[in-house]
Amino acid sequence: MLARATVRLLGGPGRARVVLLLGGALALNSADTGTLGAAANQLEADLGISHAQLGLLASASSGVGAIASVPMGVLADRTNRVRLLVITTALWAAAMALGGLAPSYELLLLSRLLLGAALAAAGPVVVSLIGDFIPPAERAGVLGWILTGELIGAGAGLVVGGEIAAAYSWRYAFFLLAAASAGLSVTLWRLLPEPARSGAGQLRADRGGSEPGPRRDSGRQATDRAQAAVAARGVTPASDRVLTGDPTGWTLAHAAAYLLSIPTNRLLIVASAMGYFFFAGMRTFIVVFAVRHFGISEMALGALVPIIGVVAVTGTVLAGRLTDRALARGHTSVRILVPAAGFVAAALLFVPGVWFTSVAVALPLIALGAGALSVSNPPLDAARLDIVPGRLWGRAESLRTVLRLAAEAAAPATFGWLADQLGGEAGRSTGVGLRNAFLIMLIPLAANGLIMIAARRTYPVDVATAAESDRASNE
Repeated sequence: MLARATVRLLGGPGRARVVLLLGGALALNSADTGTLGAAANQLEADLGISHAQLGLLASASSGVGAIASVPMGVLADRTNRVRLLVITTALWAAAMALGGLAPSYELLLLSRLLLGAALAAAGPVVVSLIGDFIPPAERAGVLGWILTGELIGAGAGLVVGGEIAAAYSWRYAFFLLAAASAGLSVTLWRLLPEPARSGAGQLRADRGGSEPGPRRDSGRQATDRAQAAVAARGVTPASDRVLTGDPTGWTLAHAAAYLLSIPTNRLLIVASAMGYFFFAGMRTFIVVFAVRHFGISEMALGALVPIIGVVAVTGTVLAGRLTDRALARGHTSVRILVPAAGFVAAALLFVPGVWFTSVAVALPLIALGAGALSVSNPPLDAARLDIVPGRLWGRAESLRTVLRLAAEAAAPATFGWLADQLGGEAGRSTGVGLRNAFLIMLIPLAANGLIMIAARRTYPVDVATAAESDRASNE
């Protein structure tokens, strides 16, 4: 009964399959870092490493992923994306298994480098598939469901990975993730079809539960609420950026130059990277911080993490659905303003949340801060698809992924180094160093709000330009 209701809620069996499988791919990526953070105490004790060395383990995979995401974005625009995701997910499983077998810190670090190369495909491929599976009018809402995979994965990594690491060993937590990734690879191969490009393979929502079929009309037609809202305001495209041919065969340099010429895209790339910078640092050290700052056990923390997760997932789902509805009522910039408010609110809530030492006082603030941060993602991701021509989605996401993963690579090592510098030897046992590092890193998170407000002025023109480019290249 619950499964049937969930299928109806997601829009029918076909769309539910897409949401669950793509959400699963994102979940495994975030579960890895969540598990690394949950097993931090065991890793530091077993391998005799510092906060900075622990942070480097997370940084290594993200750094390599940032480099590998560039060719992966090109492949996402030119090859079978499902096959690419299947192969890289299988490689991800192999890298996790090697990490679990590593006898030393150096070999564990090497396995993290291999892992980064494997996970680089997830961002460009998943975003490109979403663009071709889901009609624009419903994209933020469906993205809300898919992006819950990141939150569920991070929460599962913290809770399940932490419990397994505490009860047995961090190695068994890695082996579990390897098995899950291998299973997902097989499932993707068997159940996920490759959609047609430029929206021709979009799935209609079917609340009755029957299998939805592909749409025969292009995804960027009148069903696109962003375009409809912009057209109602009489916004004209930037003629110098309207494409007149098919950009599929463009060189990487040509595509990157065009994508960076889109003003809103530049701002959204920076905002996204700064948001993930804070999230990556927080999820790497949150367990160590909570145990030492609040003086609670890892088992007690495991019972509290689901509370934060529920609030974050609720924020993600509601943000997508509500922004889609607001856009349908003609609020052109809602996909920009909601993330702006979310970033600022998250920073304001996290400040007292990490300062207070009483878990009863801090937990609601941290949970609300996580919810505010998660509110930003669905409309932000939908806005990026709004402003980029469909045949450049993969390369656009790879360009964003380069900066995002570079930020994720820098975050854990930066947080760890700052914590070591600001806390001293005494601060390691009390969490003072990590507390101060979190507070400093909230400054760029709050600055994202100003970046998003600047994007509000350029977004309508860029939406109109992308729409005109799609019409011209499809003629």
